[in-house]
Amino acid sequence: MARFFFNRRGQDPETADASRRLTTLVRDILSLSEDDGVTVSEIACSHPECGDAETVVLVMRVGRRTEAVKVLKAMRLVTEDELRKALAQSPSDALP
Repeated sequence: MARFFFNRRGQDPETADASRRLTTLVRDILSLSEDDGVTVSEIACSHPECGDAETVVLVMRVGRRTEAVKVLKAMRLVTEDELRKALAQSPSDALP
């Protein structure tokens, strides 16, 4: 069973949909197993490039350290290409 993790408290439907969309994309891009986990979160960002929010993706693979990837924009604005680029640039070699 695929595992989807996201915080539902106070989360608007658009953000929840974006979280599910990005989680599914990460799982597909990285060919993760059902035992691997992914979280996609949106946090406040003070960096000028990100507006007011950035997206943080945590990839938790069995037997490996948790890998963190950031995209400097709100979840609902992140494209598949931007997500692929961020995963490819991960210092932990997120891509298989």
